[in-house]
Amino acid sequence: MSGSITTISIWFIPVLIAFILMYATYKEVPTYETFVEGAKEGFDLAISIIPYLVGMLVAISVFRASGAMDALIEAVKPFLQAVGVPPEIVPLAMIRPISGTGALGMTTDLIATYGPDSFIGRLASTMQGSTDTTLYVLTVYFGAVGIKKMGDALKVGLLADIVGVVASILIVSYVFAY
Repeated sequence: MSGSITTISIWFIPVLIAFILMYATYKEVPTYETFVEGAKEGFDLAISIIPYLVGMLVAISVFRASGAMDALIEAVKPFLQAVGVPPEIVPLAMIRPISGTGALGMTTDLIATYGPDSFIGRLASTMQGSTDTTLYVLTVYFGAVGIKKMGDALKVGLLADIVGVVASILIVSYVFAY
């Protein structure tokens, strides 16, 4: 079974690309010209998001370097310990909606420190996969296309992140008893 899954995963992308190219040729779409036009738009988009990306990265650095994150963790530590949530996971839960790379670094550090089969390692891995970089997506992509009113998207995105964190804690606690 695993051999066939490996074979499918190896061939899926090339077959999909070949299918798209054949279908586009069948529909008489100028595939190369369309590809080049898309690449130009992608490059322009990448250039346009740089100011938003730099602003977000500076804000993250200031938040962490100022000690605000450490102070917040210390403030909620007694509550977390009372409900059985390891306080070591809080920085990951906080940084995940902001930065995927930062969250991946924290997940890697937690796994290196506590081990991949530990409760914290499993929780960090599950949390990494169950949440999204909401503020990054809103800041970079909404800013790039000129959307100014993003309040509702922010509320829904952060609510989804909170649900992902809580679900991660509950499921990992249930499946891998703490």
